[in-house]
Amino acid sequence: MRVVVTGGAGFLGSYLCERLIGRGDEVICLDNLLTGNPDNVAHLMEHPGFRLVDCDVTGFVHVSGPVDLVLHFASAASPADYLAYPVETLKVGSLGTHRALGLAREKGARFLLASTSEVYGDPFEHPQREDYWGNVNPVGPRSVYDEAKRFAESLTTAYRQSQGVDTAIVRIFNTYGPRMRPFDGRAIPTFIRQALTGEAITVTGDGDQTRSICYVQDTVDGILALADSDFPGPVNIGNPAELTMIELARLIRDLAGSTSAVSYIGRPVDDPRRRCPDTSLAADRLGWRPRVPATEGLRRTIRWFAEELAPLKG
Repeated sequence: MRVVVTGGAGFLGSYLCERLIGRGDEVICLDNLLTGNPDNVAHLMEHPGFRLVDCDVTGFVHVSGPVDLVLHFASAASPADYLAYPVETLKVGSLGTHRALGLAREKGARFLLASTSEVYGDPFEHPQREDYWGNVNPVGPRSVYDEAKRFAESLTTAYRQSQGVDTAIVRIFNTYGPRMRPFDGRAIPTFIRQALTGEAITVTGDGDQTRSICYVQDTVDGILALADSDFPGPVNIGNPAELTMIELARLIRDLAGSTSAVSYIGRPVDDPRRRCPDTSLAADRLGWRPRVPATEGLRRTIRWFAEELAPLKG
């Protein structure tokens, strides 16, 4: 297939590009590198089936030739990024999604939207099923990301219903792995960086809030299973094994062989109290289940971070 991946130089997008190239597809990666990193796809640059194009998808998007699949992953994803770029985050969720859907309609391609568990907000329903409508503060600091994705889902659905575009929506839960940025503000890279450098591990709030972490290899498997199907979704892709943040901090500290203390800092505004996917729909319709245990995924991630941080430690 010939595949367009928006945001393909980002953390998750780069793994998608890599997997697509590995299975024989041709990939056009569109990224303006606001939060993406060309180093993530440097190993693909010499491959004849891969092309990186500097492109802001909120503007005009043109790809010559046929396209079979559009994977729309362009967006800031970490709180540090979307709080630093609030307008850009809203624009890529709205205008960027509009442009990407227009490309898919023009080419007769299947379109897959990368949505997020954040559409559920601070949920009253637990675990979260795809038919839950969520509890999102539309004017809180996190709304620039949450509402951008909720609008993107609505626009994608409208294109499917009124324009006949073959669309799918994936709601991604807390993916982690190598290539995350040490200072991107998310819990896992922050905890690993702190554990490896001997800093205190900073847990927000009382540490009882939960997340369900999914190794990037499993997430990519789920995304491509949906892309290769005819199922529209939305479908949750994540690991239903739930951890409290204090449990996660202590697990990372132990796996890193660190003696870092744990300290507590203020909990961010509108930070979800619980987060856990119901993945029965993905299992039933896509035959997908996560396979990599948290201990193994975190070990791989810690090893990668140790190499990345080695120069900083002298």
